[in-house]
Amino acid sequence: MRLTALLCLALAAAPVLAQDPARLRLGVEGAYPPFSEIGTDGKIKGFDIDIAYALCAKMKAECTLVQSEFDAMIPALRAKKFDAIVASMSITPERQKAVDFSDRYYRSPARFVMRSDSRLEATPQGLKGKRIGVQRTTIHDRYATATFKDSEVVRYAKQDEAFLDLMNGRIDATLVDSVAASQGFLKTPQGKGYAFVGPVFDDPAWFGSGAGIAVRKGDTALQARLNAAIAAIRADGTYKKLNDKYFDFDIYGKDPGK
Repeated sequence: MRLTALLCLALAAAPVLAQDPARLRLGVEGAYPPFSEIGTDGKIKGFDIDIAYALCAKMKAECTLVQSEFDAMIPALRAKKFDAIVASMSITPERQKAVDFSDRYYRSPARFVMRSDSRLEATPQGLKGKRIGVQRTTIHDRYATATFKDSEVVRYAKQDEAFLDLMNGRIDATLVDSVAASQGFLKTPQGKGYAFVGPVFDDPAWFGSGAGIAVRKGDTALQARLNAAIAAIRADGTYKKLNDKYFDFDIYGKDPGK
């Protein structure tokens, strides 16, 4: 199997007119460490990327990765720019109106990141009048917009841009996936002096039932292949190997409500 990473925007890619089961185009982000990022060698890497490799191997498919900004992914998938999205996309009721999903391949709650010496409370009242950074069109964006009505929600194309503004004092907090923060920004020298503040946010109505692989509505054949491949890599130890490469805990997580 050959898996080629094309570092181009998905919306600039040529449309896929028909899906060949042996050839798949997968939408990926490349700006969400440790799930996907561009390494110093210019190549895309991360947990999502390794999961994509592993699933393509199980499906015996030749896959091409197409890099896209997160908020462009669902429109590009529906326009047949690619066949599936492997980008830590949470399975939420709202998104299920537009696309179908595979079974989850991990689950992670959201949390606020602020300065570790911040005296702000991670509540609507505690952040009244403050600026909250979120990645645009994510579950964090939707939750912050609906819940923190007296705060200013500042939207970014990439989560790294929100962290940069947090460091420079342009925002007071950022609501983000807890694993992306703990294994990414908070582990870096730039993350020194910052910490999680407040509770875990994991209401399935807002944050979904985990991260899945999005496919076009009605593409039950690819959905079934992906589900079988996810089950296979969990059964044969491949998933655990990839999990342990990036995390010192089980990122697959518990089922909602457990």
